[in-house]
Amino acid sequence: MERINRNEDMRRLRELVREQGVKQIVVGLPLRLDGTRGEMAEEVERFAQRVRKQIGVPVENGGRAAHELGAERLLEEVREDSSTTKKLTGNKKPKNVAGQDDRGRHGGAVILKEYLDRQEQAAEKVSAI
Repeated sequence: MERINRNEDMRRLRELVREQGVKQIVVGLPLRLDGTRGEMAEEVERFAQRVRKQIGVPVENGGRAAHELGAERLLEEVREDSSTTKKLTGNKKPKNVAGQDDRGRHGGAVILKEYLDRQEQAAEKVSAI
C-alpha cells in the first residue's frame, strides 16, 4: 500500500481489514543497528496504537530477530543495487531504483515468518505440557 497521508492511509487500511477479514496485524519494529529503539520505532508504536484504536484489531510486534535478518538482507540488496546502478549510470548513489517495493515486501515477509515461527513454537510448548 502506497502512503498518501495518515487519515487516508488509515481509511484504506480499515477497508482492507474489512474486505480481507483480517483478524490481526503484525508490524516490524525498526531498531537501530545496535538494537536500541529510535525515533522510527516510536513512530511504529504510535501507528500500532492508532490501528488498535481506530480499526479495532490486535497489532503485534514482529520481533527483533526479524529486524536483524531483514536488515542484513536489505544491506546485501542495497550493496548489489548500488553496484549495478553505478555500472549502468555512473552514479555513485542509487536513486529510486527498481526493486525498492520488492525489498519492502521481502522485509514484510521476513517479519511475518518470524512472528508465525514464534507462534508455532509457543503452541508446541503448550501441547508438550
